[in-house]
Amino acid sequence: MTTADRAEEAAAKPIRGGRPYLVLIALILGLIAGVIAQRTGDGLREPALQATNLIGGLWLNALKMTVIPLVVALLITGVAAGAEAARAGKIAARSVLWIVILCTASAIFGAVAVTLLTGAFPLPEAQAQAMQAGLAGLDQSVASGPMPAAIDFFKGVIPGNVISAAANGDVLPLVVFALLFALAVARIDVTRRRSIVELFQGIADALLIIIGWVLLIAPLGVFALAFSVGASAGGAAFAGLGHYILVISAIGVLVTLWAYPIALIWGRIGLATFSKGLIAPQSVAISTRSSLASLPAMLGAAKVLGVREQVADVTLPLAVALFRATGPAMNTAVAFYVAHWLGYEPTMAQMIAATAVGAVMSYGAVSLPGEVSFISSIAPIAMALGVPIAPLALLVAVEMVPDIFRTLGNVTLDVAVTTVVNKSTESVSSED
Repeated sequence: MTTADRAEEAAAKPIRGGRPYLVLIALILGLIAGVIAQRTGDGLREPALQATNLIGGLWLNALKMTVIPLVVALLITGVAAGAEAARAGKIAARSVLWIVILCTASAIFGAVAVTLLTGAFPLPEAQAQAMQAGLAGLDQSVASGPMPAAIDFFKGVIPGNVISAAANGDVLPLVVFALLFALAVARIDVTRRRSIVELFQGIADALLIIIGWVLLIAPLGVFALAFSVGASAGGAAFAGLGHYILVISAIGVLVTLWAYPIALIWGRIGLATFSKGLIAPQSVAISTRSSLASLPAMLGAAKVLGVREQVADVTLPLAVALFRATGPAMNTAVAFYVAHWLGYEPTMAQMIAATAVGAVMSYGAVSLPGEVSFISSIAPIAMALGVPIAPLALLVAVEMVPDIFRTLGNVTLDVAVTTVVNKSTESVSSED
């Protein structure tokens, strides 16, 4: 087992087994306790709120402190790995190209879809106002200030001082720098390149372990945050969370459906054949919520679908390592949904920035259950959008439901892209 594997194992351990259910139970109990406290009057409610705000705030800060360094480390290692893979041959290069195209399309789709869905099926006004009141009790600080408009926005995309951008939480300029740095690293001498990538991989591994430690006390932190929301929002908090789960899960399902026309049109695989071949990997994906655990079943499905072994052996592991088809869409949708919850109206510049960050951040995502990567993947998008990230710590508790649809879509599209690469490289010699 490599160092990276051990770090991912340590990060995933806190959310395996029954712990996600403990976090969900803590959320429900926290909301119920908050509703009860709301009805008992300020004599009990206010002291309880002070205590839970302190506990929840400390836990939230422990999650937030990893965001900026993890963004940089994951982007550098992820993009450098993708660039390295693209040079490995025509099959790998074609795979990386499809990954970039679909990740970008996914982020755009997520932003548009969540805007349309929340517009067509909004929370009832009374419940929306109650949720806004409940979330107002959480930390409302935004790491980055309001995004400038028009020409000033585009001027700010290139950071004049990357250290200052990191300190101020200016996510988009930081992401641009990390992306350019990673691409530059991929072009230097191989020995030095490996040293730099290993350094940032070590930083990412250490940060993932810290996230694992923080998630060990997630039930306590989520209970405290849920109490604060329940004490202000009352029973509307349950309706708000239910609405969130339905909207985000629906976006995951819609992205998953992309796989079928992709396999049919570009992969030249019949819909019935493709659907039948995906039964095994989709079953594993639903039960494990891990693309990595689904890889053996995906390799078997590729063989059933007639994909050449040399293509499957390159494209599927590469897709598992780099490709999160549902990630850009669902992560961007979560940030936009939080804005909807809070009644925010982001500017067009903010929406463009958030969508761009959502696409690029998917390149460095690790193959772990969603609770681990939830904050680190979505917080940068929320920061670019100009909304607080505190509600994300509350949504971690219900991520186990949308994460099923995340993994299902990722696995399905991994296989679909593999069929496309197989068809488009039929003339590639076996040496590639």
